[in-house]
Amino acid sequence: MHLSRKLTVSLLSGAACLGILSAASAAAPSGPARDKNVTVMVIRGADLLKARSAGVQSAQEMPVYSQQMSLSSYGPPAHFEFDNNHQGGPWGGGPSGGDNGHDQNHVPVWTFTVKNAGRDGLNHVGALVGTNPFTDKGTSRVPVVIVPMIVTTHTIATGLTANGTFSPTVDGAVTQDSGAVQTTCLTAPNNVPSKLIEQSPIFQNAPFTFGGTYMGDTQYIDAVQRAQFYRGMGDDADSYHVLFAPVRIIAPVKVDVPANEGLATDVPGNASSTIFGTCGTVQFLDINWFDSYINGTILPQLAKEGIGPGTIPIFFLYNTNLASPVTDLNSCCVLGYHSSAGEPRPSQLYAVAETDVSGLFPIGIENTAVLSHELGELVNDPYGDNEVPPWGHTGQVAGCQENLEVGDPLTGTPMPPVTMPNGYTYQLQELAFFSWFYGGRSLGVHGWYSSNGSFTSDAGPLCGS
Repeated sequence: MHLSRKLTVSLLSGAACLGILSAASAAAPSGPARDKNVTVMVIRGADLLKARSAGVQSAQEMPVYSQQMSLSSYGPPAHFEFDNNHQGGPWGGGPSGGDNGHDQNHVPVWTFTVKNAGRDGLNHVGALVGTNPFTDKGTSRVPVVIVPMIVTTHTIATGLTANGTFSPTVDGAVTQDSGAVQTTCLTAPNNVPSKLIEQSPIFQNAPFTFGGTYMGDTQYIDAVQRAQFYRGMGDDADSYHVLFAPVRIIAPVKVDVPANEGLATDVPGNASSTIFGTCGTVQFLDINWFDSYINGTILPQLAKEGIGPGTIPIFFLYNTNLASPVTDLNSCCVLGYHSSAGEPRPSQLYAVAETDVSGLFPIGIENTAVLSHELGELVNDPYGDNEVPPWGHTGQVAGCQENLEVGDPLTGTPMPPVTMPNGYTYQLQELAFFSWFYGGRSLGVHGWYSSNGSFTSDAGPLCGS
């Protein structure tokens, strides 16, 4: 990361002090496997079965949890070799040039230090995507590619045992294509999942008002970034933006899943596979196998095509869940995560998210709710290592966490839905503000500690103390 060094600046009285520091990412482990710690969104299989057997589709009966996992990502690690003169096709552009440019080599990142944090009295450092909202106001544009996945599995589950294991199973190829017209769970004209996501308020402008204060006609994550530092920016708040732009959908990536690493249920035309009674096919993939495929195969191929560390790929699944092992519903269901790859140190940010419109889960996490969670976290904790005072036992977090994962404290808590010009209504998740994690007087709009005002104070006493 090419980060400048600047003096620490004092902010509001009683609030955290922020400044620019230089920082380096830890080197990725060598060898055939990388163990990566990620925080994922999970609906537990037991809750899923209980709710569906009772005919209940509510977030109260089927809560979404935050869970920390260690992924073993096998295969050759992604290696990126871009220099400042590399144009990279449509994603090139050389070093960032003010409001309109971006650096081919990395996503814009600013780093901070919190001195004497209100919740633990210690100093903390970290990195966020964008520019420093207190000293470098302006517009950061982060290129995004939506990567539709054509996923083919070769096992069909025809039953589910009492202990939650998919059994029996039969051989059978089933394909889900998030870049093609879908007619079983979606209706025209909004029936191409990848296009539906591109048209969402995560990537397109919509009017956002938080507690009566207009945040702009902008993207949701940008509105959140402006809102969480609003009181620290004063009269210059209107000039600060962190935007996903340009946003492109690239050609779908075909993924042929080994028979033991994926399966399908509720396959139209196969009555014996109807386990959940969804409107269409539901697939399950092993998360370790899938992340290995992303790191060892897809990312290196994207890099050859000029899509490298200056761009964020979003690997987009349709009605497809992640688990480990895939044959056990009790290990399900991971809905999304964000991570990083690259050698000699992690440099390539990416996100994995599914859009579920099958009716398997509560409406509060349909369509773009998972993606809003993951991209909010990618912007605020891009490398997953922004350490904060321990917090937990809040919302859907049963234990303690120590990272700046802004979605996890409010996983499953919806924002007011947004209807876009295409007529489709999108679900978004409420996100915790920076000040909630560190404590002290909030820098957020209205003194809030979250984007819809659910948090009116910080995270409180240290978790586990």
